[in-house]
Amino acid sequence: MDASPPNSNSELTPSAQASQHAIASPTPTARRIAKTILNGFDAYFADFQNMTLGAKARFEKARWQAVQKHHRERIELYKNKVNQVCKLVEEVTSKDVSDLELWRQARTAYAQLVSNHSNYEIAETFFNSIFCSRFSHKHIHDRNMFVKPSRPQTTKDAQEKPLKEYSIYLSYHINTSLRDTITGILKDFEFSTPWENLDRDVQHILDRLQDSLPINPDAPAPNAQLDILECIFYRNKGAYLVGRAKIDGTQMPFLLPFLNRKQGIYIDNAIFDADGASRVFSFTRSYFMVDAPIPSRLVRFLSQLMPNKDIAEIYTSIGFNKHGKTAFYRDILQHMKQSDDRFEIAPGIKGMVMSVFTLPSYDCVFKVIKDRFAPPKTVTEAIVKDKYKLVSRSDRAGRMADTQEYTNFIFYRNRFSDELLQELKQVAASKLEINDKWVILKHVYTERRMIPLNMFLTHASDQEIVEVMDEYGNAIKQLAAANIFTGDMLLKNFGVTRHGRVVFYDYDEIMPITEVNFRKIPEPRNAAEEMADRPWYTVAENDVFPEEFRLFFSGNPKAKQAFEKLHADIYDYRFWLGIQDKLKAGHIEDTFPYRRKSRFVN
Repeated sequence: MDASPPNSNSELTPSAQASQHAIASPTPTARRIAKTILNGFDAYFADFQNMTLGAKARFEKARWQAVQKHHRERIELYKNKVNQVCKLVEEVTSKDVSDLELWRQARTAYAQLVSNHSNYEIAETFFNSIFCSRFSHKHIHDRNMFVKPSRPQTTKDAQEKPLKEYSIYLSYHINTSLRDTITGILKDFEFSTPWENLDRDVQHILDRLQDSLPINPDAPAPNAQLDILECIFYRNKGAYLVGRAKIDGTQMPFLLPFLNRKQGIYIDNAIFDADGASRVFSFTRSYFMVDAPIPSRLVRFLSQLMPNKDIAEIYTSIGFNKHGKTAFYRDILQHMKQSDDRFEIAPGIKGMVMSVFTLPSYDCVFKVIKDRFAPPKTVTEAIVKDKYKLVSRSDRAGRMADTQEYTNFIFYRNRFSDELLQELKQVAASKLEINDKWVILKHVYTERRMIPLNMFLTHASDQEIVEVMDEYGNAIKQLAAANIFTGDMLLKNFGVTRHGRVVFYDYDEIMPITEVNFRKIPEPRNAAEEMADRPWYTVAENDVFPEEFRLFFSGNPKAKQAFEKLHADIYDYRFWLGIQDKLKAGHIEDTFPYRRKSRFVN
C-alpha cells in the first residue's frame, strides 16, 4: 500500500458512504480483471515459495554466493510480477482500464474471490500494488482498493488454537528425559550434511536451558513440552530452528541457530528469551527464507514469542515486505485514532539530505528527501533513492535499518506541529501538498526510531561509552565485511537500539567497499606542503583516506579514546585493503544476530 488516506467506511461523509454502497455488481470485465490479478498473485506466491524451498540445499552445500543471489532475486520478484500483471490487465479487456468505476467493481469481485483464500491478506496487498501502479498512487480510497482488510484479522495477542487441519508445528512431550527429547528433535530436523558432533551440541543446549527451565535433563517432565515449527528459517550462512518451550502454563522462545562448516552442521547458540528472539528477527537483518504456505499462521505463532515486535516487522522479516508496508500503515492509522500527540522534528542534528520527523508516541521516523542539499553534498535525489534501494537488497549484517518507501502518504494536518510544517515548506516544498485537512507527502521513507549515537553519548556513563564505541566500531567493520562502505561515519548518522546495538541509518553516501580506493596520505615533500591548508596531492572521486576518520570524533575525546583503544585498525588503509581482497576472492563473512560471547565454544 503506497498511498492511503486515513479513512475507513465509518469515517466517510454520508454522500461518500452512499456512493460506496451504490457500486454496481461486478461486470464480466471487472471479474476478468479481478481473476487476472488473483492469478498473478498466485503465480507470484508460487515462484516466491519455489525460490524459498531451495534455501535448504543452498545451506547444506554451503553455496553462500547463491544465497545472496536468490535473496536479491526474490525481492525483485514482486515488482517484476506486478509489472507483468499490469500489462495483462490491459490485455483481458478492450474497456478503458482508467475507469475508476470499473476498478471499484473489480475490487468487489476480488474481495469475493479471496474470501476463502488462505492468504487473502497478502493477496489484497497485491491488488493494491496493481491499483497503485495503474493510477500512479492516486485515487487511494477503500472504495477502490483495500485500505482496510476485507475481514477482521487475528489480533496480535491471540493464542494459536489447535486446528483440525495441518499443524505448522510439532509437539514434543518430555516423556523420558529432556536430553532424549532434544536429541530426537535434532534427528527429526537433520540435514543431508551430517552433524559435526551431535552429543556435544545437545549438552550445550542442556547447559544453557538449565538457566531457564527448572527441569532435570535426565528425568521425565510431564508438565513440559516443546512446540517446534516444522519449517527451518534460512538467512545468510545460518539456519534457525524456531519453537517454544512450555512448562506449567508458561512459555518461552526456543531458538537454535545452525551453522555449516567443513566438519559438518553444528549448533552455534541457544536462545530462550524474547529479546534474544527479537534480535534474530531484527529490522536490521536481511529477510529469512522460510517455507510458509500460510504466512499469517507463522506470523501469529512468532508474535507470541516476541510480543513487543510489530506484526508488520514479522511479515517483513520472512520476506513479505510489501505486506509489511500495508500492515505498518494500518497500524499507524489505528494508533492515530488512539493518540493525540503531534508529529514533530526528530531530535538530533539536522541532516543535509533528509528532513526527519516523528510522532513521540510511535516508534518510527519519517524521512523526506530535501529539494536542495547543502554543500559539501553532491548527490542528487535520484542517487539517494538508488542508495536506499541498494540497502534493501544488501546483506545489512544487523547494522543497517530496514526502510519502507511510500508515495502520497496522507496525514491529518492538525497532527503536525507548526515548526515541522514550516520546515517541510522550506526544505521539501516539492514533496508537500497541504490543505485545510490533510498534509500529503509525495515521497517518504519510514524507519525504526533509534537514539542518535551522538545524543546517546552525552548522557552515557564511562562504561556505556566504552561499550557503545565498541559497537560503533563493530558496525563499521561488519558492514565493510558485507561490502558496504558507510561513507560519512559521523556519530549522528548512527543510532542505538533498545538492545544497545549500534545501527547505521544515513545512506546517501554508501557504496560497495570494492568500489572505494583506500589510500594512505602521502608524506609531505617540503615545508610548504606540510603547512598547506589544503591537500597538495591529487584526490580522485572514490579516494578515501582512513587516517582522516579521526575527525569524526571532533569534540568528544572520551569517545575517541575508547574507540581507538578497541578499533584503531580502522584508521589504517591496509585494514580496508584486506577486506577488499577477501571480498574479491568471494569470501562471505559470518554475521550473528547475537553476541559473540554467547556462542558455544566449538
